[in-house]
Amino acid sequence: VVLDHIQAGKFMEIYQALNLDELDCSIAIIKNVKSGKMGKKDIIKIDCDIDINFDVLGFISPSITVVIVKDGEVAEKRHIELPEQVTDILRCKNPRCITSTEQDIHHIFRLTDGKKAVYRCIYCDTKAEIQK
Repeated sequence: VVLDHIQAGKFMEIYQALNLDELDCSIAIIKNVKSGKMGKKDIIKIDCDIDINFDVLGFISPSITVVIVKDGEVAEKRHIELPEQVTDILRCKNPRCITSTEQDIHHIFRLTDGKKAVYRCIYCDTKAEIQK
């Protein structure tokens, strides 16, 4: 699995979000690679099959490309974008939101402005604080 076109500096967020430290296989990280489209980018190469949460990848770095390689050939290539909805990736900051007062409720946010990457809580409409 090759994660390409990662926004420069975002490789560690992806590494942690996908729990790559728990894998028992080779992982190569290449950071600050020169890119014609992006200026600089990061790349992660994973030498085993893993379940990938595409919503997490799209949320962290919307320009990312996931390439699945089998037997030395590209088997699949996906261009990831901002997900329409994210679950348990963000936490609602509103102290009056039901997610703050009740346990076992998923924190669900919907994309309300794709150009500005604005997400809002589906329960109380609070805007998420996202650093892009």
